[in-house]
Amino acid sequence: MSSLKWAIVLLALVALASTGCRQKTVGPSVGDYQKQRANIIAKHGKDKPGAQALAVAKNEQAVEEPETAGFGAQGQGYVYDPIGKRDPFRSFILDRLKELDSAAKGPLEQFDLSQLSVNGIVWETERQRALILDPSGQGYIIQEGDPIGKNDGRVIAIGDNVVIVREAYVDFHGETTTKEIEMRVRQSQGG
Repeated sequence: MSSLKWAIVLLALVALASTGCRQKTVGPSVGDYQKQRANIIAKHGKDKPGAQALAVAKNEQAVEEPETAGFGAQGQGYVYDPIGKRDPFRSFILDRLKELDSAAKGPLEQFDLSQLSVNGIVWETERQRALILDPSGQGYIIQEGDPIGKNDGRVIAIGDNVVIVREAYVDFHGETTTKEIEMRVRQSQGG
């Protein structure tokens, strides 16, 4: 019985392989396209000088070119026009990832450091943390290494009453410089 099942499976695989190996043409060939284009030019381009000569030349070229040229076949004198087309060698996946990276910034990276305030610091723990308030009053807990600020800032240290952030700037010479900014806990003034 098992040899009969194997024979049926083998016969089915051979049948599938033989039907899948047929060469099928999808869509019009290059010659068909060029003939259609020449006809359009001949119909609509009569008022332009030399348009009929161009159409006749295209027809002759299309007749000389074999129909079985296949995918990627080019006519003689073809010139690629890149205007208005994307670069075929540029990765659209990497472009999309760059867009997602810029859109995936955290809430504290949407504000300048001058707009944020340090409201409190938790120290005497293994990893010190700070409470940062944004302009709307929303609070965020940060620790060393967290991103903060519009200029790709990172928290490098949290002290007793200060948070030190290192931001990178590009100056007008094109050189990247870093700047360490201290954000201090604001003392409430009672009265």
